[in-house]
Amino acid sequence: MTGTIYLGADTRPLEQGWTLLMTEAGRYRAPADLPRTAFHISAPVPGTVAAALTEAGLFDPADPSPLHDKDVWYRRSLAGERPGPAVLRFEGLATIAEIFVNGALQHTSESMFEPVDLALDMSGDDELVICFRALQPYLEKKGPRARWRPQMIDQQGLRLVRTSLLGHMPGWCPEIHPVGPYRPISLIRPSRDNVSGLRINADLDEFGTGHLTVELEEKTGTELAIICCGRTAQFDKGSPRRLIAKLELPAVAAWWPRTHGDPILHDVSLAIDGRIHPLGLVGFRRIEVDRDEDGKGFGLKVNGVPVFCRGAVWTNTDLLRLPSSAEAYAPWLAKAAEANMNMIRIGGTMTYESTDFFRLCDRLGIMVWQDLMFANFDYPVSDEEFSRRAVAEVETILASLQGHPSLVVIAGGSEVFQQGAMLGLPERIWQSEFFTGTLARATRDHRPDVAYIPNSPYGGSMPFAPNEGVTHYYGVGAYQRPLEDARRANVRFAAECLAFAHVPQQRTLDDNLAVPPVHDPRWKARVPRDRSASWDFEDVRDHYLAQLYAVDPARLRREDPAAYLDHSRATTAEVVTETFAEWRRSGSSCRGALTWTFQDLEAGPGWGVIDATGEPKSVWYALKRIFRPIQVLMTDEGTNGLDIHLVNETATSETVTLEIACLRDGSQAVVAASRAMSLGARSSHRLPATELFGAFFDTTYAYRFGPPSHDVTVARLVGTGGNLIAEAFHFPQGRNAAKHPAKVDHAIRDIDGIWWLELSTSQFAQSVHLDFDHFWPGDDWFHLAPGRVKRIRLSPRDGIQPGQKPRGTLRHFGSRTVQSLS
Repeated sequence: MTGTIYLGADTRPLEQGWTLLMTEAGRYRAPADLPRTAFHISAPVPGTVAAALTEAGLFDPADPSPLHDKDVWYRRSLAGERPGPAVLRFEGLATIAEIFVNGALQHTSESMFEPVDLALDMSGDDELVICFRALQPYLEKKGPRARWRPQMIDQQGLRLVRTSLLGHMPGWCPEIHPVGPYRPISLIRPSRDNVSGLRINADLDEFGTGHLTVELEEKTGTELAIICCGRTAQFDKGSPRRLIAKLELPAVAAWWPRTHGDPILHDVSLAIDGRIHPLGLVGFRRIEVDRDEDGKGFGLKVNGVPVFCRGAVWTNTDLLRLPSSAEAYAPWLAKAAEANMNMIRIGGTMTYESTDFFRLCDRLGIMVWQDLMFANFDYPVSDEEFSRRAVAEVETILASLQGHPSLVVIAGGSEVFQQGAMLGLPERIWQSEFFTGTLARATRDHRPDVAYIPNSPYGGSMPFAPNEGVTHYYGVGAYQRPLEDARRANVRFAAECLAFAHVPQQRTLDDNLAVPPVHDPRWKARVPRDRSASWDFEDVRDHYLAQLYAVDPARLRREDPAAYLDHSRATTAEVVTETFAEWRRSGSSCRGALTWTFQDLEAGPGWGVIDATGEPKSVWYALKRIFRPIQVLMTDEGTNGLDIHLVNETATSETVTLEIACLRDGSQAVVAASRAMSLGARSSHRLPATELFGAFFDTTYAYRFGPPSHDVTVARLVGTGGNLIAEAFHFPQGRNAAKHPAKVDHAIRDIDGIWWLELSTSQFAQSVHLDFDHFWPGDDWFHLAPGRVKRIRLSPRDGIQPGQKPRGTLRHFGSRTVQSLS
């Protein structure tokens, strides 16, 4: 374990000069036994065995071979390094790793999640060898009898080993086993200043005063002080062998999630005998759990303000390499921020991300829900050694995340309670004190400023019941319930939801999966499924495609594969739009929902809203629109008519004009109205459409007096300068009745060095899709209504030539014509 921060140290990553050798499991016990000439494969560090073998042409990520049945030896010479005391820091070794220095075994690491510090006195001619032992023999060891066995995981012995489930969930992700030094290895030359046991707590009280508390292990013979926002506090004696310093900062600038304010951060420094050492950035915010008036809900209040949490469940930036640097995270988290997401959940079936992930989330104003890496299994929690190591793991992870305001929720694990409950076991079997007590105390000791729940899902008569606490909601989705179930289920907080086989953009398929959908085996292999299920998540998508567009998906696929793929892309975009409109409406019981998942792990029709190449899918654009902080929504209330919901989550009031029009043949307004309004800060409003019209009009076509008078209703929020803030659409006769052969006019303009696409139409155009070779649009798969010009920013893709003008195409559901844009 590591617990020491070496301030002012000379730290150098050991990235180059590594080679590896794969051997039969257990054949060699020590480096001296190895054939030295066999080390010929170059190995990047940080990195994995799979990545090194792929670069050497010895591993195919599309058809991965097992890696847990062999020993893998990594070797690096330290010859030429300056003699003297040093520390080797191993930030993450997957998984059973023996560390040898000069042929002698110095340490054995048994957890992928625990870093290691190894102190040594360097001679100047040293050698470092790490043996990653075959995991399979450990997976075959017998442990305490499991009371249930999750079907989704291929190796039941994983419950006894502290490693990621990634690579072990057939149908969920490629079977690429995580092996190797996937996190950095560094050589540290300590200076005279170091601290241990550092704890930083930045809190905000109800009066706007920031409270900074810093604790560390006692250091004798030094003068210590903490510095923040121009103020200084000395350290005093705290608990035994601990020092503590406290600062009060009146009217401090608070940290907010990006949808509700600015994520403001402040420098914190430690002075040791007058020498100043930066400790990083902190944010002052207050997290409270909102249980609703009946005490059965779950939501978050940030700085006293209820926040609707929305975003997605994180998987990994690259399953082959398991990267953990800011450079690897930045493009993905930037896409989350652009999509108006304010929360990312790191699920318990994945792996812990590095502090760089949290630093970026701090800056971007993205809250993080962190599951501890305990998922689905009946873990041997009654075993004292297992419990001790689990607590040490949690303490180590949380110690590295001191002061990060983005961390707001910690869950003891994922679907452990649900797994046991769904198998019919009594509560005393699956709800253990390990999750409700042991891990809760470890979390409270290190991060008392975050919310803790024992497991996700949790609460209610069953832990997975959506009408109480936290749920994993798949009523709309896997269980193929009607869209109305999103309201009927009375969802309180969906920590995951809306899993579909989202079809990527055609450019991704052409480059990475150019095979016929759906029944080509290569296509089907990349469609996610629950292990042993008779259906997959493409079947789920097809169910809703048939409902939304009144077509037979199988027939459409046979007769017009391109139209089938486009309808598939539009289907999931429309389903998430309808569902989140329900959950964000005034009066909804829902306080947050996170889609499953954020990114794909391989190119194809996966769960991710962004594909494995980094290209946003249709559903990402839909989420970007429905997640807007200032929003207009419409809900069909049947014979009660059409309700319009207005939301302003920002800290300032907004003067807007609300416009609504019911269009016949997508062009003629049979009824229309507008109203100037002021949307107060942090406010929501509900207006019946008839209140705007001033008279009865069958907006939802619920009364059916005669033929329908219109096929689409458009609601808009327009700003004071005439800028379009948000739009919403309702289809009283279904989406098929609103397919029109609209002609879309366009112009491409360069304004101050930024390219913009301007679109207008005299007739409603449904599910407009844009495709540019060298630019990607700020919006896509949207509906275009007459009456206003829509402006879309075009951002250059990597590798574009200077001065290149955008050229692309446009198509929509009402026409088979592909329109050129230039």
